[in-house]
Amino acid sequence: MNRNSIQVNNAFIEIGTHLKTWRLLYKLKATQVAERAGISLKVLRKIENGDSTVTTSALLEVVRSLGLLETLTDSIDPLASDLGKARINDKLPKRIK
Repeated sequence: MNRNSIQVNNAFIEIGTHLKTWRLLYKLKATQVAERAGISLKVLRKIENGDSTVTTSALLEVVRSLGLLETLTDSIDPLASDLGKARINDKLPKRIK
């Protein structure tokens, strides 16, 4: 049973499509990317087809194997955003245990 929102399901599909496009732009075979990522070809196919049941680590290993991990982590860095820069000196709430 898939409990993801429509937006999350669509994001998985879009991310999978983008990763497959990167693989093709690099002229890499699916088997090469799967091997570099340390996952099976079946799991890579699931990722590229937007299957939300794959593990986060498998997804990130594919991102890493395509040389995109730093780009991904940079894209969600709050301090790289206008809001993060504006509020850098604000006291953030402490993490709840």
